[in-house]
Amino acid sequence: MFELKPISPEAVPAALEKAERYRLLNEPEEAESICLDVLAVDPANQTALVMLLLALTDQFRTDHGHCVRQALEVLPRLGGEYERHYYAGIIWERRANARLAQGGPGSGGVAFEWLRKAMDCYERAERLRPPGNDDALLRWNTCVRLVQRHGLTPEPEEQFEPALEDY
Repeated sequence: MFELKPISPEAVPAALEKAERYRLLNEPEEAESICLDVLAVDPANQTALVMLLLALTDQFRTDHGHCVRQALEVLPRLGGEYERHYYAGIIWERRANARLAQGGPGSGGVAFEWLRKAMDCYERAERLRPPGNDDALLRWNTCVRLVQRHGLTPEPEEQFEPALEDY
């Protein structure tokens, strides 16, 4: 019914500034839309890919699954191995935060497992980080503090016991 209108390549820098502002205003859907417009004219634009991934993770608390899948699909398009590990950690960490905010039975154990996955990603990114870039360490420490603050622990492993028959 409607067709998207392409932006001009010259408009990309200003569009990315707008997308960042929308993220800061807590309007991630608008930022996502702008990033998609930028990527339509410049598919390898790393700034747009990172901002798209972040805008999608900003929506984790209100979107159950759709944005997670989309964010994971952005990862392979990131240019460097460090970036792929670091932003994979961001996805898992934000997913854990969303699960904690949602609450409910088992949410702590699930959040713990997702924070562990985030921490594994940050450890891989740490080994690849450029000199002077401690972002992965900062994120690791945030995960540790979340685990401590919420008293998170892994889910206990279920023990299987066969039912005994009456004779």
